[in-house]
Amino acid sequence: AVVSTQSTGWTVLYRRKMKKGTEQDVAKKRARKTTKFQRSIQGATLENILAKRNQKPEVRKAQREQVIRSQKEKIKAKKEAKSSNKKKTDTKAVRAAQKKINKANTKSKPGRTGVMM
Repeated sequence: AVVSTQSTGWTVLYRRKMKKGTEQDVAKKRARKTTKFQRSIQGATLENILAKRNQKPEVRKAQREQVIRSQKEKIKAKKEAKSSNKKKTDTKAVRAAQKKINKANTKSKPGRTGVMM
């Protein structure tokens, strides 16, 4: 019959498993308590982060609304510029000029009647 070496009392494996012959005086090593530590993030110093964290919510909300308002105004101005630009180029005179150019181009080309491929 095969007997496990870990269950045989005099083997090294058994003594290691059951912690025989090790010194009992050595107390368990204590794990250090984790400490909270704050660092700055790329693009923001620790002072900036702490200042933002200590701001009142009302102040933060007002800042956010102000930024949103300015962004909306930018978008509105862009749209207005785009629409006014469109009105300038979309006149009848421009269309008439383009028709004249197209007619002139078609007249200058030689006719290809009777050409066999």
